[in-house]
Amino acid sequence: MAKNNEYIELPWTMNSSSGDDEAPKDPRTGGEDFTQQFTENDFEVTPPAQRVQFILGEDVDDGTHVSHPLFSEMGMLVKEGDEIEWKETARWIKFEEDVEEGGNRWSKPHVATLSLHSLFELRRLLVNGSVMLDMEAHNLEVMADLVCDHMVSAGTLPPGVKDKVKDALLRRHRHQHEYAKKTRLPIIRSLADMRNHSSSKTDTSTHLGAIGVTTWFHAGASPQHQAQNQGQPQSQTMPKDMVKSPSNQSMARPGSGSELSEQQHKGNTHFMRKIPPGAEASNILVGEVDFLERTLSCFIRLSQAVVLGDLTEVPVPTRFVFILLGPPGSQSNFHEIGRAMATLMSDEIFHEVAYRARKRDHLLSGVDEFLDAVTVLPPGEWDPTIRIEPPAAIPSQEVRKRPPELPKEEVDEEEEEARLREENGLSRTGRLFGGLINDIKRKAPWYLSDYKDSLSMQCVASWIFLYFACLSPIITFGGLLAEATGKHMAAMESLVSGFVCGMGYGFFSGQPLTILGSTGPVLVFESIIYEFCLKMGWEYMTFRFWIGMWVAGICIVLTAIDASALVCYITRFTEENFATLIAFIFIYKAIENVMVIGKNFPVNQGIYDCVCTPPIGSNASVIEYAKYNWDYCESYNGTLVGGDCGSPPTENVFLMSVVLCAGTFLISTVLKEFKNALFFPSIVRQYISDFSVLIAIFAMSFFDYSLGVPTQKLEVPNELKPTLSTRGWLIPPFSEKNPWWSPIIAVFPALLGTILIFMDQQITAVIVNRKENKLKKGCGYHLDLFILSILIAICSVMGLPWFVAATVLSINHVNSLKLESECSAPGEKPQFLGVREQRVTHILIFLTIGGSVLLTPLLRHIPMPVLFGVFLYMGVASLKGLQFFDRILIMFMPAKYQPDYMFLRQVPIKRVHLFTIIQLACLIILWLIKSFSQTSILFPLMLVVMIGIRKALDLVFTRRELKILDDIMPEMTKRAAADDLHKLDAEVGLLARIFPWGKGSRGRVVTKPPGLDGGLAGSGGAGSAGGAVLISCSTSNANEKEFEAQSSLLKK
Repeated sequence: MAKNNEYIELPWTMNSSSGDDEAPKDPRTGGEDFTQQFTENDFEVTPPAQRVQFILGEDVDDGTHVSHPLFSEMGMLVKEGDEIEWKETARWIKFEEDVEEGGNRWSKPHVATLSLHSLFELRRLLVNGSVMLDMEAHNLEVMADLVCDHMVSAGTLPPGVKDKVKDALLRRHRHQHEYAKKTRLPIIRSLADMRNHSSSKTDTSTHLGAIGVTTWFHAGASPQHQAQNQGQPQSQTMPKDMVKSPSNQSMARPGSGSELSEQQHKGNTHFMRKIPPGAEASNILVGEVDFLERTLSCFIRLSQAVVLGDLTEVPVPTRFVFILLGPPGSQSNFHEIGRAMATLMSDEIFHEVAYRARKRDHLLSGVDEFLDAVTVLPPGEWDPTIRIEPPAAIPSQEVRKRPPELPKEEVDEEEEEARLREENGLSRTGRLFGGLINDIKRKAPWYLSDYKDSLSMQCVASWIFLYFACLSPIITFGGLLAEATGKHMAAMESLVSGFVCGMGYGFFSGQPLTILGSTGPVLVFESIIYEFCLKMGWEYMTFRFWIGMWVAGICIVLTAIDASALVCYITRFTEENFATLIAFIFIYKAIENVMVIGKNFPVNQGIYDCVCTPPIGSNASVIEYAKYNWDYCESYNGTLVGGDCGSPPTENVFLMSVVLCAGTFLISTVLKEFKNALFFPSIVRQYISDFSVLIAIFAMSFFDYSLGVPTQKLEVPNELKPTLSTRGWLIPPFSEKNPWWSPIIAVFPALLGTILIFMDQQITAVIVNRKENKLKKGCGYHLDLFILSILIAICSVMGLPWFVAATVLSINHVNSLKLESECSAPGEKPQFLGVREQRVTHILIFLTIGGSVLLTPLLRHIPMPVLFGVFLYMGVASLKGLQFFDRILIMFMPAKYQPDYMFLRQVPIKRVHLFTIIQLACLIILWLIKSFSQTSILFPLMLVVMIGIRKALDLVFTRRELKILDDIMPEMTKRAAADDLHKLDAEVGLLARIFPWGKGSRGRVVTKPPGLDGGLAGSGGAGSAGGAVLISCSTSNANEKEFEAQSSLLKK
């Protein structure tokens, strides 16, 4: 793609045309031409890109030149049966769709590929043909009159064939959607007319060699009829059996009014939903006629868009018309020129030029700029019959619209980051509870919308999916907690805690997308406290009460001093380490739980000692009844005999559990991606995708029920009472077993618990509030911590487990509520718009969990392996989108198969691998620490250590590399640029000695066809001139750091 300030010499000259072609007016209304802003000589020496930028930069005086979305349609003059009519052959909104030859259907949307010759021919036609801008015409007949008159006055159309050209332009337009219910000759005629028609078989010579080679008159018209109508007005020259266009119904025309009154055009209203609001139409009409000896072309822009009857497939007003008629023998060439014009009109830049053009040369400048920007594919190196799929994301064309701006003074990155932190509430306010007050002010305006935005079936699907996703770990965590705390807290307490915490957090939190749940580190903390109380002979629940009160109090103090502002030090390095660890834990636990079933119910169990025997007094043999299984014996009045008859056979339990777990995972995964499938309408695919996990749970539960294998089922308490009969729902703050000073020393374990809860909560909140999720309602770190501290106090009083933000559940909650654009234009890929931010799903999830005691009869039919499959799905799904996991996979890929990630374009691959290895080592350390009970209590402290390790990476990687691979950590103090340069000089020398692979510079030379690098705008490289050599050098890391520091110093 050529740079804007360079001019590619084209194989033609800029010809100035007659003044009659520049902005012609309706002769009945008159009008003056627009004032020219510069001379023709200026246009000849100015590069096309600058000319276009000048045209688009002019102020629009009125609303007539404001651009609208365009729907382009191309019609060809063809012979259909006994009729000559315009047939729709292609259409464009953003991408091209063609009518398949013989298939009678639309092709898939694809990127239009044009021949360079067709673009050159189109430009020649715009130079030499007619250009009529701001035509005043309210129907097709008036437009045809003005076009023919203009061509005659310009000398391009012989006066003798003027009426024939007009007749051709007024032929009926038949669109693709009409062929299914196509009717022939809807005009009612008398018997005399029919006799005249049948007797008028002629020897007229017409050129009808193939489809698309057409004549101006109907094939059945007689020579006498033609001679009779020679020289008469249009209303008299049309043959009686001709099918006319409804475009001119509004004109009272003798002899045709009765015909037209019965002909009504029905637009393709089904396709209208694909048309952008406010769109206008661009019609391209091309065809061959045998009465012309030279090609006629006319580009028309109407002053006001009007609906021209059946001219367009959809009922949208037409603004542009391009007419191309010529002698026989060039149909394929005309078709390609028509495609070139339609593609130009669908181009974002040219179609704005077409709206704003004030004369012919403005249009030519738009064509020249388009030619500068196109990519040329050499012949013989690709198959022209292949249709190029539309891209997933269309690059912005703003660069082509605006002139290159002068380099602005570089924005101070630290100041910019400080501004973003302040917007997110991550900067200290300097007053008590200042951050909390700001969070409330930020979230209050959105509170009502948090309920109104939930009116969607997507929220229903998310609610049911997350209900099962939260219920299973709560029940499992309750069982583990019962073992760790001597049944002081178990599944019932976990359900009540989920209800209390979930409802409170859902109604009052700052970020209700965060899901609270039970976590492994909290379980370890509870078990250590319980073992300590057993050793000391203290009352566990009373001591835990004071720990919880201290934790709540410390969290409130942290809220008061805006401690959540420290979240800005949690960068992608730390949060993705934590998220990947939790995802791996979910995957590991799902597989581990299935393997435990295999140990409890081995496949090879020996002989099952239980045989079905016939009833007493029966004549049946033992062999006949031995074939019946354990569960079918009694239905045939048989008797079970043997030592194992008290329980069903379990040799198939493990294999069935594997099938249920794998089946749930695979069904959930496949159906979740079903929205991108090729089957069913889009709304059906969307519902199947939203309810994918629910469909998998019910399908595999029914499969288990139908086979009757005794797999493990979900066990839910059926009575609302504490697990231990010796305790109540309120914990006494004092006990005879505990000394008076035990509430005081409880502050020490409370400090460790506070670190654990603070890090768990805030890291998950950072992951949920990522900028990639495009959240619009703001964050609430301080408010979340304040609400969590109150909930911890309530749980401590009631003797319930503490619930904190659960990373994997929160990620899946966000993923289940993601919004994508509705594809309007055919071929357009859906774009991620954000997340449906609301509170209702969170409230309903935990409201249903609280009511699970009432649903016990239904929940006990759900096999546990099915829920393990949901665990596995959530763990794998939460890895999607983690850059850390993508970089791990890249380490095992050959370079030519690596995906085209942006960070691979901008950072050397060895530096990427070094960063990944360091991050992977930290992940392994975290896994080892949490895996051993002796060290697991240090897990929250290691998360703090991760932040320190990330800070140390500033000594290994450049600031630019860290900004691409991670986030920039805020500086404690702002240093002067001169100090930065001095320290970096010393640092560069040290790094060059320690990391020799970063030294040296590498250059590469790549040649590209003109405009080829225009599609790589995201790479950060500048475009090259047409056919020129693109030279790109990669400097050493040391030089990068020095250059950045020097640039910063000079600009300051």
